[in-house]
Amino acid sequence: MKKSIILCISVSLCLNSVRAQQMTMQQCMQYAVQHNHEVKQAELELDNYQASKTGAIGNFLPYVDAGIGAQYNFGRAIDPETNGYTDVSTFYNGYSLSASLPVFDGFSRLYALKAAKASELMGRASLRQRQDQTALDVLQAYTSVAYYDGLVKMAEEKVEETLLLLKQVKVLEEVGRKSAADVAQVESQQAEADYELTRQQNLYASAILELKKAMNYPLSDSLSLEYIPNVGTFDSQCGNNSFPTWEKNLDNERHPELQVARYRMQASKHEWHQARASLYPSLSLSAGLSTTYYKTLHNDAAETFRNQMKNNMGEYLGVSLNIPLFNRLQTLTSIRKAKNNYKIAQEAYDQKQLELTKLSSEAWQDWQGYQKQTIQMEKKVQADSLSYQLTRRQFEEGLSTAIDVHTTSAQLLNSKATLLQCQLMAMVKEQLVRYYKGETIWTE
Repeated sequence: MKKSIILCISVSLCLNSVRAQQMTMQQCMQYAVQHNHEVKQAELELDNYQASKTGAIGNFLPYVDAGIGAQYNFGRAIDPETNGYTDVSTFYNGYSLSASLPVFDGFSRLYALKAAKASELMGRASLRQRQDQTALDVLQAYTSVAYYDGLVKMAEEKVEETLLLLKQVKVLEEVGRKSAADVAQVESQQAEADYELTRQQNLYASAILELKKAMNYPLSDSLSLEYIPNVGTFDSQCGNNSFPTWEKNLDNERHPELQVARYRMQASKHEWHQARASLYPSLSLSAGLSTTYYKTLHNDAAETFRNQMKNNMGEYLGVSLNIPLFNRLQTLTSIRKAKNNYKIAQEAYDQKQLELTKLSSEAWQDWQGYQKQTIQMEKKVQADSLSYQLTRRQFEEGLSTAIDVHTTSAQLLNSKATLLQCQLMAMVKEQLVRYYKGETIWTE
């Protein structure tokens, strides 16, 4: 009794684990985004941009420095008390604390901060772009798996139909209504169906490997996928057959690729202004204090450490003005390069905007086209199915040949495969339309 209970519990756990491994389209894309190496690299690059922004903010704070020094003199040296030479061994100890603050630098620090902020936004958009691209790659691979899975099921149905037809033809041969040639033709069709099933199974296995690669999923682990039954698309809120309701002219200002180009242009502009700031003079303030301790060795008459630290204490306050005059044309060269980089970023932004507008329009047109093709292919599948059933009935009655049955069966199978392809491509194009609108196509 105990063994049976334990066995039931273990079987239940195994079934639950198998169910838990089934993944929908959104789950696969989410898994890929979390485990993709390029996404992780983009996250680290974003952290570098954030560190650069922190450093740019820190440049507005004063620079504080402290120093401690100790020196042991033996032989001929300068006596700090008399400022003359002595041959007595001495010990010298100094302490200093200084601070400096740039007051004006041609707004170089301000432009550096603006450039760092733009770079941080560019890093965020680049991370989003890498995540979306990973999700799109998984979507393409997932679509291939769904397509070949549907073809495998169609091939299995074809094998069952040919086996049943072969049995019927053999029975009709025994009663004299069919000839041996008819049986041979049906056997040939049955062998062809077996071959097609094996071929589609191999293509399905290859598609699974490509999906695992796109997801960065362990190749040795099994991967179970969850589809919408009788449709061939995925278990998601997308992929319906309703026609688009969005406007044709898509607003791709929120697209991460365009945002990357825009923020790169802004960062280049601020870097150009930062380079021009080198032409202006710079003004800085400095302040500090220092003290020393001095003792002649083997002399107990020296002042105490506390008194010397107090009596030798000194403070200073300074103002520094730096006027650039000539640095071998390095400043002009830097300004020229920065300006060219800004213009290059402008051209790249305009090019990316034009490219995204073209791609978004193409995705929109393809989405509409595939939805119309889906409706048309549904009607064609119904017509081809009726034609196949009539031809098969005529074959059983001796009014058609096995070649006619094979022709109509192949036509029906091709129509079903085309319908499945149209359904999947309509879903993919819908996701692309959402992607070009700047929406997130994967669930965070």
